Amino acid sequence: MSDKTIMQEIEGSLISIIRDGLNNIAAGEYQILLEHPPTRDMGDIAFPMFKFAGQLRMKPFDIAAKLKADIDKSELVAKSEVKGAYLNVFLNQKAVAARIIGAVCKAGSSFGRKPRNGVKMLIEFSSPNTNKPLHLGHCRNNVIGDAISRIYDFCGYDVIKLNLINDRGIHICKSMLAYKLFGNHSTPESVGKKSDHFVGDYYVRFANEAKANPDLENQAQEMLRKWENHDPETLELWKQMNGWAVGGIKETYKRMGIEFSDIEYESNVYMYGKEIIEKGLEKGVFYKEADGSVWINNEDVGLDKKIVLRGDGTSIYITQDIGTATRRHEKYNFSRLMYVVGSEQIYHFKTLFTIFRKLGYDWADNCYHLSYGMVNLPNGRMKSREGTVVDADNLIDLLYDMAMEAINDKQRIADESKKSDIADKISLAALKYYLLNFSTGKDIIFNPEKSLSFDGNTGPYIQYTTARINSLMKKAGQFNADNDIFADYTFNDDEWAIIAGLLDYEKAVTSACTQNAPIEICSYLYDLAKNFNKFYHDNQILNSDNELAKIVRLQMAKAVLNILTGGLQLLGISPLEEM
Repeated sequence: MSDKTIMQEIEGSLISIIRDGLNNIAAGEYQILLEHPPTRDMGDIAFPMFKFAGQLRMKPFDIAAKLKADIDKSELVAKSEVKGAYLNVFLNQKAVAARIIGAVCKAGSSFGRKPRNGVKMLIEFSSPNTNKPLHLGHCRNNVIGDAISRIYDFCGYDVIKLNLINDRGIHICKSMLAYKLFGNHSTPESVGKKSDHFVGDYYVRFANEAKANPDLENQAQEMLRKWENHDPETLELWKQMNGWAVGGIKETYKRMGIEFSDIEYESNVYMYGKEIIEKGLEKGVFYKEADGSVWINNEDVGLDKKIVLRGDGTSIYITQDIGTATRRHEKYNFSRLMYVVGSEQIYHFKTLFTIFRKLGYDWADNCYHLSYGMVNLPNGRMKSREGTVVDADNLIDLLYDMAMEAINDKQRIADESKKSDIADKISLAALKYYLLNFSTGKDIIFNPEKSLSFDGNTGPYIQYTTARINSLMKKAGQFNADNDIFADYTFNDDEWAIIAGLLDYEKAVTSACTQNAPIEICSYLYDLAKNFNKFYHDNQILNSDNELAKIVRLQMAKAVLNILTGGLQLLGISPLEEM
C-alpha cells in the first residue's frame, strides 16, 4: 500500500515529466511548483514557469511552449495549453477515472487507509466527573476525541483511547453529602431514574440547599477529609454513588458508540506525581516556600509561578497530571500524547508541558492539547450546579423523537423496529456532525432543528445520500463493470466533478489528521454528496438509453457510496441503507 494518494501519484508523474523537460533544455536542479486553477475550464493542473526564466534565460511563455510537447505524451494528459507564464494541463479523464474509481470500488469504505507507521498515539478524551451525567459539552468532547482517534488510526497511527474519570474531590463530596442528608436511602431503581441522572440531581440539590445553609460547604470539605483518611462509612457511600454515576455514563457512551482502550480513575492516580516532585525539588526544577508548599517558576518562558504540591504535602490537579503522564509513558512507551480538553484549560497545559521539559522528559515536545470551544444554549451558558445543562441523554432523546417524527411524515417505512434503528442513527448523525462541523477552537450554539435538517450541510443529508445510492444499487442488481468501460466513454461536467471529488478524498483525510480538524472531512463529504445529488437529478442512470452510460454511472455511484460510507465512519456516524 502506497503512502501517496492517487492524486499525488498523478501529480508526481507529471512533475517528473516537467523536470526531465527542463533538464533537456539545460541541466540543473529544478524545484517544480504545481497549482490548481480556480476553474476547470483553465485546466486541472497548472505549472507556473516564472522561477525558471532567470535560470534558463528564457521567457516563461517560451519555456512552457517547449515543455508542452513532453507533457502531452503522458497517458494521464488529454491536452495542455500555454497561457502566459503557465502550462495548463487537462487530465485524461478516461485514464484518471479508471484509476480512481477502480481503486475505490476495489478497496470499499477502507479506501485511503494508510499502512501502520509505528507511531503510538495516546488520546485522552471525555474525562467526566462522577457527580453528574454527561451533558452537551461532554458530547462535543466525546465526538471530537472519537473522530480524531478514528482519523489517526485510519492514517496509520497505533491509537490508544484513554478516559480519565474524575471520581474524587470536593464536587463529588457535594453530591454525596446531599444524598446522605436528603436521599432517605432511595436508589435509582426505587425512583425510576437513570443512575447518573439520579446522582446529578443531588449535586444540584446541594447547590440549592447551600444557598440557605452555607455551612454545607464546610461539611463537604469535612467529607473530603474523611475520604482522604479512608473513613469506612464515607468510602462505602463513595463507592455506591460512583457506581451509579459511572454505570449511567457508560450507558451513554454505548448509546453514542464511544469506546475506550483503557479507562483510568482519578482515585487511583491522584497520588502519582508526588515522588516526581520530590526528585525535581532535589534537582532544582522546583523550589519550596516557607509554608512547605512546592512551586515552579516558569516566568523564564512567559508563564507564571505555579504551585505543584500543597504545604501539607497533598497533591493538586497538575501534580496528578505530571505523575499520570509519566506512568503512561512507562506503560505504553507512547510517541505522542494528546489531551482533548476545553479551551479554558489552555494555560494549564502550557504549564504542564513546560514542567515536562524542565524535568528533562524527551517526550515533552510530543504532547499536545487539542482545545475546543464551549457549546452554549441559545439562551446562554450551561451551569451544572444550577441544573441548566442539556443532559446528553435528554438531548439524544429529543433528536430521536424529532427524527422519528420526520420518518413518520414520509411514511416510507412500516417496520417499527427498523424505523427505531434508523431514527437512532439519524439522531446521532445530527448530533455528531453538527458538533464536528466547526473549527474545534470555536464556541458554538447547538441548534437541534438545524442539525436534523435533511437539506444542507448536515449529517442526515449525507446519510440521505447514502440511502439514495443504496436504493439505486438495490434496484440495479448485479452489473458487470471493469476499468475498460471508461476507455470509450466521454464524461460530462457533472460526472467529472464527481471524479475530481473522489480524487480529493485522501487529501481531505490527511488534512483532517495533520490539522486535527474533523471539519475537513465534514466539508469534503458535503461537497461530494451535493455534487452527486446534482448529478443524480440531472442525469439518467437506470433509465439511460445508453447501456455504457448506465454502467459507468452505476460504477461512479458505487465509488461515491464507498467514500461517503468511509468518511462518515471516520466521524463515528453510521451510513443508511434506507431512509
